[in-house]
Amino acid sequence: MNATANLKPRVEMRSIGKSFPGVRALSSVDFTLYPGEVHALLGENGAGKSTLIKILTGALSRDAGEIRLDGKPVSFNSTGEAQAHGISTVYQEVNLIPAMSVTKNLALGPSRGALGVISWGKARKRARGKLSRLKLNIDTEQPVGSFSVAVQQLVAIAHALDDDTSVLVLDEPTASLDAQETATLFGIVSDLKARGMAIVFITHFLDQVYEISDRISVLRNGNLVATHMASEISRQDLISEMIGRELGEVEATLAHKAETGPGKQKLVARDLGRKRTLKPFDLTLHAGEVVGLAGLLGSGRTEMTKLIFGAIRSDSGEIRVDGQDMSGATPRRSLASGIAFCPEDRKAEGLVGDLSIRENIMLSMQAKRGWLRQLPRRDQEKIAAEMIRALGIATPDAEKPVRQLSGGNQQKVVLARALASNPGILLLDEPTRGIDVGAHAEIITLIRKLCNDGMALLVASSELDEIVAASDRVAVLRDREKVGEIDGADINRDNIIRMIAGDDGGQH
Repeated sequence: MNATANLKPRVEMRSIGKSFPGVRALSSVDFTLYPGEVHALLGENGAGKSTLIKILTGALSRDAGEIRLDGKPVSFNSTGEAQAHGISTVYQEVNLIPAMSVTKNLALGPSRGALGVISWGKARKRARGKLSRLKLNIDTEQPVGSFSVAVQQLVAIAHALDDDTSVLVLDEPTASLDAQETATLFGIVSDLKARGMAIVFITHFLDQVYEISDRISVLRNGNLVATHMASEISRQDLISEMIGRELGEVEATLAHKAETGPGKQKLVARDLGRKRTLKPFDLTLHAGEVVGLAGLLGSGRTEMTKLIFGAIRSDSGEIRVDGQDMSGATPRRSLASGIAFCPEDRKAEGLVGDLSIRENIMLSMQAKRGWLRQLPRRDQEKIAAEMIRALGIATPDAEKPVRQLSGGNQQKVVLARALASNPGILLLDEPTRGIDVGAHAEIITLIRKLCNDGMALLVASSELDEIVAASDRVAVLRDREKVGEIDGADINRDNIIRMIAGDDGGQH
């Protein structure tokens, strides 16, 4: 039975649209939030969750649609305006000043007296009152940074809550909390819900979604997939909606996967891990093999690729490349040992926007050679031209700034940069994110070609059809732990989803 059936909505977002240059972030999305409910908002990276919430909280303007608050149309030009209407947000990264006292942090809100002067007596009383509302009894004169992350998170919630707050957005609030701290936070959330507050809960922990949420909305690629009562959708169906099916035509572009078995071992990781990042795991990569990494957002896909490359330092286990001990290696040493890495965020970590295509392609090769051994300009131009031709990068010449390319062509430049260093092992984190279906097919075909040429590839992707199409073997992650592997004819959507959901039918 739908407990919200007889309630009037607190928030109604109708046909919300938002575009950025070259990207449609939201397409006619509806979202309804009722008083006294926890509404989980789920989706992989790029699904549109952050954009929708930023529009609700005044951090972004909408291009289309309308927002109603308690039945009245509203339009916010800033987060301050949204807060004045009772909408507050608490982010994963606690937005407090660690060296300042709890009182002073809470006084950063509207607790000033006449002429903008803070009455510290009133500020201390106000701070104690806010914290008592959350059943938190601490010394408010101590620096915020002296308390645990869980207490800091509760202080951040106290900071967000004013007497007229009616909507609270919790954006990944438990990402840095342990089980006991999460239980404490959920106790507070349940209390706020019982008082009639409307709560939006964004998380990648499905156990927590089912524990605390009344309803669930799933976004994918800027579209609302569905809204469900939490009690009426299974974990497997929910995961299937989040991951989606969009690359069916990709398989038609592949003649076949490699029919021969994998070649020699290229990389062996044993008990490799890092506390609070990824539990220790074993993984082997062979020449001529594509290993896919499957799992939901936050499962540890990116962390595994970065641990192997050395971009995140491990604190347990070992890694060997071509029989050589590479434990504790840095990215530079990994490059020198024949490992190349294409990161998920190509704009922040993969490309330098103002540099030319040629300069971006040469970055890894130059780093491998050392910056004192500059490659001659003529050689750079030759290599860049070869890569542009081989990958079909659409550009009039190699000197065009890379930021002027489309998303698909930018991704090809990231791949070209990795391939220019002639690696034996290639780590790809979300190689097709944010590009069109045609470019998807080209890159999946390229992955299979590199595999057939003898390269060992590790491909992390949230696109399940992409994993199925490209992989000879799939490692499945859940909640920052590798939980099993699937290979050969057993690689299909249903088996992967079952393993992600925790029902792997005994496969390991």
